[in-house]
Amino acid sequence: MFVRLNFRNIRSVILVIVILATYACSNDEIRSPANDSNDFTQKITFENAHLNEPSLVTQNLFPLADLVENAQQSVVSISVDKVSRGRFFGFPDEGSGTGIIISNDGYIVTNYHVIQNTSDIEVSLPDGRNYSAEIVGLDVLTDLAVIKIEADNLSTIKFGKSSALRPGDWVFTIGNALGLRGGPSVTFGIISGVGRTVQTERGDLYDMIQTDAAINQGNSGGPLVNDEGEVIGINTAVYSGAQGIGFSVSSSIAQPVINSLIKEGKVTRPLIGLRGMNTTNTISKRYDLGVSEGIFVTQISPNGPADNGKLKVGDVITAINGTSTPTMSEFLPLLWGYGVGDTVTVTYISEKSPLVTEIILDVRP
Repeated sequence: MFVRLNFRNIRSVILVIVILATYACSNDEIRSPANDSNDFTQKITFENAHLNEPSLVTQNLFPLADLVENAQQSVVSISVDKVSRGRFFGFPDEGSGTGIIISNDGYIVTNYHVIQNTSDIEVSLPDGRNYSAEIVGLDVLTDLAVIKIEADNLSTIKFGKSSALRPGDWVFTIGNALGLRGGPSVTFGIISGVGRTVQTERGDLYDMIQTDAAINQGNSGGPLVNDEGEVIGINTAVYSGAQGIGFSVSSSIAQPVINSLIKEGKVTRPLIGLRGMNTTNTISKRYDLGVSEGIFVTQISPNGPADNGKLKVGDVITAINGTSTPTMSEFLPLLWGYGVGDTVTVTYISEKSPLVTEIILDVRP
């Protein structure tokens, strides 16, 4: 029995040796501990080299702190006393917002809703000086307003082209968030979308910029700034009940409005004399329109420009002067770009037939 047990042990040892020898022969090279150590060192060095390289994000990030430092010199805090419409009607209700200095002699742009129904407007400059402001002009259709303070040699900021924006572009906001003391609040994010239509209690806002940079109460009227330090939007709204969804009036919409408010105290817009809505697949099928994009005409003002141009209810406007108008977001900003008295060529579909007419624009009351 004792000899048999040892024999089994010897067989086991021999089997292990054979397996090890076979494994060694199946490899072209048996690595030494020195080689393993060297490979390990190379791996660590390689990984560390990647850690030291800037990521795709940091390679493209702009010098945010420097841009903020420059931009905030043109951003002001706005405090207002509003006449409450609530249960305590007639008592002033303090509110806050943000403004952008647009001229060195004291013109400031902000949101209409920040200063509507105000009895007093106070502007605080970045250097701590406070001024009373007067309303220059208001425009409810874009939620913009221009106010004026009696000050000189103020810092201004350049406006950029919002038409060049793409989803994913870096942006930041500066504003008087929640009315907090100690200077403006800065948030950072990207462009989430462009050409948005936002429904508000004052009407629809068109050609809006959507961003995930936080826009909080008090930020309204502040700038949305690109990676060149230029204003490409004016913050106006945050989507209630959702995080990371804020909206700004695009600079392409804001700039002509601002100029009109400064020059005339109001915005004079052309009138085409109709009401319409976006054509959808559902509407197209219901009314057998033969087209799924364009402005579906729902009302024509008697003896107005559209009526004189032979448009009628049920027609679908597809272009103005050769520029397509698939939705109201494209149609209205395009229309507002023309002047009172201008003649525009309107392409439309009527009873499935493509037609063209010329319309002389009137003045919007």
